[in-house]
Amino acid sequence: MSVAKLAVMGSINVDHILNLKFFPQPGETVQGKQYQVAFGGKGANQAVAAGRCGADITFIACVGQDDVGKNICQQLGKDNINTSAIRMIEGESTGVALIFVNQQGENIIGINAGANGSLTPECIHHHEVVIKEADALLLQLEIPLNTVLLAAEMAKKHLTKVILNPAPAQEVSDKLLSLVDIITPNETEAEHLTGIAITDNTEAGKAAQFLHDRGIETVIITLGSRGVWLSEQGKQGKVISGFPVKAIDTIAAGDTFNGALVTGLLEGKDILSAIRFAHAAAAIAVTRRGAQPSIPWRSEIDAFLAEQG
Repeated sequence: MSVAKLAVMGSINVDHILNLKFFPQPGETVQGKQYQVAFGGKGANQAVAAGRCGADITFIACVGQDDVGKNICQQLGKDNINTSAIRMIEGESTGVALIFVNQQGENIIGINAGANGSLTPECIHHHEVVIKEADALLLQLEIPLNTVLLAAEMAKKHLTKVILNPAPAQEVSDKLLSLVDIITPNETEAEHLTGIAITDNTEAGKAAQFLHDRGIETVIITLGSRGVWLSEQGKQGKVISGFPVKAIDTIAAGDTFNGALVTGLLEGKDILSAIRFAHAAAAIAVTRRGAQPSIPWRSEIDAFLAEQG
């Protein structure tokens, strides 16, 4: 039996991470520690998570014509990712993210898109065959929205399942939502999409129904340490709890969850088993620092799950 194929399209960044006791107020300087430079970007993080989980994955992205872009592509190859659809953009720098992490493991992030802005509709026309041959396409919103829309339209045309992680939080058109099979917002992103604050399970259910009404079959709202709210069209929604761990850095938790979730689904796991698998991957990631350095390998996830019984 052939292995199901995954296409991920999205951003690549270099993360500059500084740990602080607390986030500074405007005009305030806070002394930091444990400065770290690591590879990140939502698209790349999710691709790495899928690659390390064992997915057959091709990544569609852009990097700058700089040393860091070359180094990132080499590293992605080591993470079991097909990098043939990553373009190097002449005269452009690789994307950059400036990240502060507080003592609770929370983060605030500023981004310079750099080469990510060059992932245009014209660019992905060259890679339509990757989307056509994939069984699933995983998307995020750190690249131009018109590119995300076109990729989703291509996927729909070729009967490729569309999974959208609508991050970072922003408005998304009903046209794009109508092309999505599975959506995975966090609470903030869900509120942006629906106008409904996720204060409890009732509100989570209302937000999920809003998204179902726009044509999305499966809604998974991530709730941080509480787990996720799973809602499938026509079924009663419910919380699927995560694994309790001591978080030290949540930077790539959502990305790890998404990459692992899609990998599990492509392996034929049912939705509950795929979520449990993704919860395990994310639980490991939050106990480590950085974005891609925190993402676990398949053997680590399997061992974690075996310990849970």
